[in-house]
Amino acid sequence: MAAAHATGAVMRQNLREPKKINAVSSHDIKLALDVQCQRLIDRRLHAKFPEIALLGEEGTARDQESELRWVVDPIDGTVNYTYGIPHACVSIALQERNAEDADYEDGYRTMVGVVYDPFCDELWTAIRGGPARLNGKVIHASRRRRLADSIVSIGFAKNRASLEGALPYFVWLARRVRKIRMMGSAALGLTYVATGRFDAYIERGINLWDIAAGGLIIECAGGEFWHEFLSGQHKFRMVASNGAIRPRLPRPK
Repeated sequence: MAAAHATGAVMRQNLREPKKINAVSSHDIKLALDVQCQRLIDRRLHAKFPEIALLGEEGTARDQESELRWVVDPIDGTVNYTYGIPHACVSIALQERNAEDADYEDGYRTMVGVVYDPFCDELWTAIRGGPARLNGKVIHASRRRRLADSIVSIGFAKNRASLEGALPYFVWLARRVRKIRMMGSAALGLTYVATGRFDAYIERGINLWDIAAGGLIIECAGGEFWHEFLSGQHKFRMVASNGAIRPRLPRPK
């Protein structure tokens, strides 16, 4: 949690400052600050847990065949952040290799999840087998059962083919739910489902570091986190929900 708070402080300090852009594409931006924040997280974690590997959006550290690994998104919601929109977060998960009871295709499962929103000062935490918490207080997913009563968040993958493939699903959903939200931070979308602010969150293409912490937080909050491996390194499609409306939501194709 200290690593998340330290990174959050850097994010707050630099929100309104000019950003150095390392790479840009049609639907994504990579900042020098992404790399800086991941290095900060790695230093903090490595100092206390030198044997644990790290897999992050900005690269890896130490033995990637380790029994334990940190999965890190240093700034989730980078496009928001680049434009000065204060809706972004730090996501850190601790995973262990457990092929018999794995969450992910490479044999790992998440044991600890931490998501920190430095702009609202909200810290979500979960340990497998225990409750999910927001700033120390136990949280629960909503119990709404009707799509017509629900707020559902949706995200679009960054390549054109996935974007166009998701549009029919978006149209289908817009006609059936109370409101659709597109917020621009996957980890916060997951924690909002865990907190009952959203009833579901759907992505047709998402990365492991976007979902590793938030997926566990949802499950510990009594929700449901369905995800399916896609071709490509650490790529998934997913439906995160309160569980009650899950049967009414088709899986994205």
